[in-house]
Amino acid sequence: MARIDQTDDWRERHAPTISTFESLTLEAYSHLPEEFRALASDLSIEIADFPSEDVFDDMALETPFDLLGLFEGRGVTERFTMETGEMPNRITLYRRSIIDYWAENEETLGDIITHVLIHEIGHHFGLSDDDMERIEASVDHVGG
Repeated sequence: MARIDQTDDWRERHAPTISTFESLTLEAYSHLPEEFRALASDLSIEIADFPSEDVFDDMALETPFDLLGLFEGRGVTERFTMETGEMPNRITLYRRSIIDYWAENEETLGDIITHVLIHEIGHHFGLSDDDMERIEASVDHVGG
């Protein structure tokens, strides 16, 4: 039987906690183009393990792992006036879903978080998939 060089390395590894995941998200956000971040300054970015029951039901998800991130609110292109009592736009990244996706793919965790951030912020701006791909291509790779 061949011996693996990294015999014990994997035994000490754990999935990132919500706190560590928040740090990775902040790092990924800091690598986004400055003009993109400046326009997204009014967004709230949150981390949760899974979607709430309401989101799960509203989106008719089959499993809680089906959603990596979610934009909630009215996009910039839909906001002509601010309505009284309107909540700020919010992006939620779903840690457990992203970790599950990471485990099944060959992308770094930082790149996956960056992709989800760009995609959800893109909804805030009403960007096309092509626009989001161009922004993603301009981002420095994030560790993880």
